[in-house]
Amino acid sequence: MSDLVTLGETMALLSAPRVGRLRDMKSLCLSAAGSESNVAIGVCRLGCSASWTGRVGADELGQMILTALRAEGVDVSASIVDPSAQTALMFKERRGPNVARVTYYRRGYAGSRLSPDDVNETLISTARMLHVTGITLGLSETARAAAYRAVEIARAASVPVSFDFNYRAALWPPQEAAEQFRSMSSLAGLVFAGEDELAILAPDDLLEGARRLAGDGERAVVVKRGPKGAFSVIDGVVHEEPARNVVAVDPVGAGDAFVAGYIVGTFDGLDTPGRLAMATATGAYAVTVLGDWEGMPSREDLALLSREEGTTIR
Repeated sequence: MSDLVTLGETMALLSAPRVGRLRDMKSLCLSAAGSESNVAIGVCRLGCSASWTGRVGADELGQMILTALRAEGVDVSASIVDPSAQTALMFKERRGPNVARVTYYRRGYAGSRLSPDDVNETLISTARMLHVTGITLGLSETARAAAYRAVEIARAASVPVSFDFNYRAALWPPQEAAEQFRSMSSLAGLVFAGEDELAILAPDDLLEGARRLAGDGERAVVVKRGPKGAFSVIDGVVHEEPARNVVAVDPVGAGDAFVAGYIVGTFDGLDTPGRLAMATATGAYAVTVLGDWEGMPSREDLALLSREEGTTIR
């Protein structure tokens, strides 16, 4: 039994070690990256358990991904090694001190072949929460069907469902994404969206859009606002949380860290302000470290955010 179960695509990540154009780099750093597996790592680092289901190729990159997730305590026993497809790739370059650009090679690769048959019913039905994202919905028809199958199992077993919009313009146009975001949100009890993502559904008034999405107390809607903090709408009540003041070095992965913090705050039984405070703290800590998941904090790491600048721990 895992506290959190998630499924989706995890890719091999090749990232530039310094600021500049990718074409000018003489070497790249190899790691793994995927929104759902990032959240799973974040949950594990905060002391809870998590499982990730996905497909990787029967290649060295696929083995690297599984090894990295196991090393972080993520259960990957339900994942599939696909001998007929290669592991997807993601390239990340740093075009400024805190500006990153990513490029994907994913269509037709192993991760996009996730299907309903890959979904583990026992794993989901015994979890404390299921987490899915819009990336899986836009990745392929079979991956979308897998996400809905997972949610169907969770709801039948009274397992809460968490859904993060995680819009990727390279996967699908906003009009198509909007339809799926509404559909999946209607099945979830906890919905996350960035300001720009929520604007796909509510371009004129984000707060009103969040209220409509929340319904009459049917679900909690949490809006990630980056350096402006976050707000949530729960049972018609709006809660706001300012951002933590940190020096950002890599913004990629901050949203996943935020989600992990909020989910663990939920597991901890924190009230809404407490969950938002934990989420903004985990998101803030993540941007201080290079990498998609490497900056996911432990509880001990979070305590460092309250230290004065220039503190040396001896």
